[in-house]
Amino acid sequence: MAGALLPSGDDEGGYKPIAEINITPMVDVMLVLLIIFMVAAPLMSMGVPVDLPRTQAAEAQPPKDPVVVSIDQTGALFLRDQPLAEADMDARLAALAKEKPGSVVYVRGHKDLPYGRVMEVMGRIGQAGFAKVSLMAEMPTPPAAAGAAATGTGR
Repeated sequence: MAGALLPSGDDEGGYKPIAEINITPMVDVMLVLLIIFMVAAPLMSMGVPVDLPRTQAAEAQPPKDPVVVSIDQTGALFLRDQPLAEADMDARLAALAKEKPGSVVYVRGHKDLPYGRVMEVMGRIGQAGFAKVSLMAEMPTPPAAAGAAATGTGR
């Protein structure tokens, strides 16, 4: 409890506490928390433009018969290597989800494809019953091979 004890004015010479709340420490704590959230919030969002098709990560071991949905440069869909019509996509993916529950669906999208199109397909895969959806990326070329390819002496 904050505050000084003041004389009460009665004959016994006793003191009574001041019944006021000191809000200064609470305001200090709230300002510190506000500053922390103001600094941390931009770091949590992913608004930085990045080139996603290449990665340095180790290759994941794919399952024996993976479910792969591909989107070519024109936006056409393929299930494994077979063409997939937009109208049939939901039904075929739902049947695969029932056949192979818990399996991972790999989405391969052309690097020049609009990001919204890839997200639309991923959303439809999730609605079909797949909980695990992964994006596939191409491994980058080593610097020596990239230099040889740029000069035309690599092959």
